[in-house]
Order: sequence, then structure tokens, then C-alpha cells
Amino acid sequence: MPLFKKRTVGKPGEWYYCLEHKKVEEGPDCPNKDRFGPYASRPEAEQAMETARERNLQWENDPRWHDAPAGERDDG
Repeated sequence: MPLFKKRTVGKPGEWYYCLEHKKVEEGPDCPNKDRFGPYASRPEAEQAMETARERNLQWENDPRWHDAPAGERDDG
């Protein structure tokens, strides 16, 4: 077991949304797997979950991302 925890270093002014703690943080305090970002501003990071929801909805409704049966695919 390591004696020292490796800290992820961020740049000042980078904002993240921590998925585990459900909060905005300046600089990455939590591991990559637990956060969205970086964002350019705190308000952008505060909207991270809404942005993700909107992007997921766009992806779910994009016909290019759904598998079509063989011969019916439109790569148009």
C-alpha cells in the first residue's frame, strides 16, 4: 500500500463537477472516474448534470447511433 496518495494536479480556473460528492470544485480534487470537466467557469460546472442529460437525450434520438438490421442501414 502506498504511503502517499498521488494528488491530481489541475490548473487554476478549471472547474469540475464531482459525481460522488455532487458538488462543484475548482481544480480536480477527486479522481477522473468521479468527475466531469474541466469547465471554463463555475456556472458551467454547476450545469454539468443538465448538460449530460441533454447530450444523452440527443444521442438516444440520433438515428446514426442505433443499429439497424442488415441491409436497412442508411449511412446517408
